[in-house]
Amino acid sequence: MGHFNNFKVTVYCVSSILQNMDLETLEKQYEFIEKYVGLDKVYLEPYRGSHWVEKDKIREIAKFFKDRNVEVSGGLTTVVPDLSDEDKDKQRLFDTFCYTNPKMREHVKKVSEYCAELFDEVILDDFYFTNCTCEECIKAKGDRSWVDFRKDLMKDVSENLIVGPAKKINPNIRMIIKYPNWRESYHATGYRPDVEKDIFDKVYTGTETRASAYQDQHLPTYLSYSLPRWMDDASEGRNQGTWFDTYQCWPIDDYLEQGYLSAFGKPEEITLFQWTDLYENKLVTPLGLQFSRIDKMLDKTGKPVGIPAYIPYASQGENHVEDFLGMQGIALYPTTVFPGEGSVLVTESSLYDKDIFGKLKAFMMAGGKVFVTPGFVAKAPEDEWREISSAYLTGRKLSVTRYYKTDDPAGYLEDVSPVSFADIQHSNNLSWSLLNGGAGEYHSTLFLKDTYGKGKLFLVNVPENPSDLSKIPGWAMDAVKQEFNYDGIYVTAPDVSIFHYDNGTFILYAHVTDHAHPVRATIHIQSENAKLLQYFAPWTPSGEKEIELTAKSMRYDLKRVTEMTGEVILNPGEFYEFKVTKE
Repeated sequence: MGHFNNFKVTVYCVSSILQNMDLETLEKQYEFIEKYVGLDKVYLEPYRGSHWVEKDKIREIAKFFKDRNVEVSGGLTTVVPDLSDEDKDKQRLFDTFCYTNPKMREHVKKVSEYCAELFDEVILDDFYFTNCTCEECIKAKGDRSWVDFRKDLMKDVSENLIVGPAKKINPNIRMIIKYPNWRESYHATGYRPDVEKDIFDKVYTGTETRASAYQDQHLPTYLSYSLPRWMDDASEGRNQGTWFDTYQCWPIDDYLEQGYLSAFGKPEEITLFQWTDLYENKLVTPLGLQFSRIDKMLDKTGKPVGIPAYIPYASQGENHVEDFLGMQGIALYPTTVFPGEGSVLVTESSLYDKDIFGKLKAFMMAGGKVFVTPGFVAKAPEDEWREISSAYLTGRKLSVTRYYKTDDPAGYLEDVSPVSFADIQHSNNLSWSLLNGGAGEYHSTLFLKDTYGKGKLFLVNVPENPSDLSKIPGWAMDAVKQEFNYDGIYVTAPDVSIFHYDNGTFILYAHVTDHAHPVRATIHIQSENAKLLQYFAPWTPSGEKEIELTAKSMRYDLKRVTEMTGEVILNPGEFYEFKVTKE
């Protein structure tokens, strides 16, 4: 029996550490990690670059863990030092392999075979990419694009140098490919989930977001939840786990949030990288407690669900806009699969699907609801876009300091912090603006509705800097969320994400930002006969508390609507679980 009901906690151990590890030190480090986190499984790495760990050493360490009822699997990292003088001219980032070079091809095959002799399960760390543009690679590429060349090259490597040789040595081995956190660049470097899902037994997802503002990848925290969801669909349900590390995490919440959001997605495993980085590290000490609290919450949930954000394989454009929206309470579920009904978000990345407009039209004809971003509009073929909307980008930018709700005769909010938006114009009364933003005597639409068949299309004017979504007043964001929500539930509060499950439960998480303080949040339920229960509520004997709901009537989209609303206080860095029942 593991430490948690809903996931295993695993730790990856790199070869350079294992090479020199003695059992006394290992015992001391194990006791710390077991005390503060709870250890269910380890991945032991026999090879990384110039580090080879002897088989007897690996077996000794593996026995140590097995004696403590810790599962043991293997890992390898595909980096290599120069194997010859000629290799010095190859400009290989992080010493990744040149997979057209015969010596390096033979070397990586040897590594895979070595690991297969030791383990029945092996995971590849996320250096399994290539950026090599040496003479050998240029010659092998020929007239193909780099994307197509690397797709073919890494398929060959995966089949004939990694998985094939490993299974020949050990027919029962399970081979896992771990994908990094930079999904938008996979295809440029040879990572192809659409191909590799049929070669490897399982996949794994990097959920390292770290300190978003202070490291080069600038990844919103919501990615720790959203990318595994995308990967699970991309691999046809074979995502085994998530993986994050301690690097560039300032303050401590930047580390912990990676774990929280990874867990909210209910993976089989959550892997912490790497062994000695965890030992006597203050970042790690709250993790076991917090995982225990989340695990109890997950006992009450079903399967994670949300509004599909359609991100096809091998696509890029408006990267992570779906994550910035998720940070502000839009419950998005990125996927490679275009949905058959309900709602869908499409972004510039969605245009990599050449049939996207045919899918959108059929979707709306059947009554579907489509949300589009400015990037989609900017790059869409004009004739196809004009078929479904009158909106167009003028090319100007507007610094908005005033918000206006169309349905509210006194719905103005002025002199607010400026936010830059694309200036979007449309044909009045052909398209209908539900929220406007302006300055001086000018304004532009921020949330625009069109109709098509039985369905609707909404243009969401995401700010030029998508992080500025957090600067839009909650009162104004509500005009968007009243349509752009999952299951008729949304929350008025800044920097709060909502995570839905298919049994009516949802979790709210208040992100830790530069303005961390408790916030008063309003939960909206678009049903007049709803009840709202909070689980694990403080100061209650049973831990359950029914939230008092108040009916609120308003005009929206030219109609009178009624919602049930409840008030709660959310503390930054905390998570809260609720269940909605509708009669």
